[in-house]
Amino acid sequence: MSKNTSRGSVAAVARDDTGRFMGASAVVLGGQSMAETVEALACREAIALARDLNARRVRVASDCSNVIASIEDGSLGVYAHITMEIREAKRDFDELSFCHERRSSNKEPHNLAKSVVSDDLGRQVWFLSPPNGVCIPMFVV
Repeated sequence: MSKNTSRGSVAAVARDDTGRFMGASAVVLGGQSMAETVEALACREAIALARDLNARRVRVASDCSNVIASIEDGSLGVYAHITMEIREAKRDFDELSFCHERRSSNKEPHNLAKSVVSDDLGRQVWFLSPPNGVCIPMFVV
């Protein structure tokens, strides 16, 4: 979320099980939302990217343990409509799991989200090569 405007952004980065970059996506949002709601939207965007990539086995990582818990247990709250949509998406995949990771392990999507927050509202997607100007390596080990 931008501190200077009423804009926010979410992003997702997809890698295969060997650490190879598969794709990335980002959405620039208008209006302000609570940080947890934005993190739930980031999880939803990760699922959208997985669909774009025709992935069948997907693991979504978030640094917000409350959002992961809400998705897993189906608890209701201010972003319940988002977590319900995410839970319904499980039927579209052979496997869809969620895990909590520290922010230091989940920095690529955060860097991407920060880099696009001033772009036009809407969604951007990158396949095969990471977006220019953002430090997202092709391979991680």
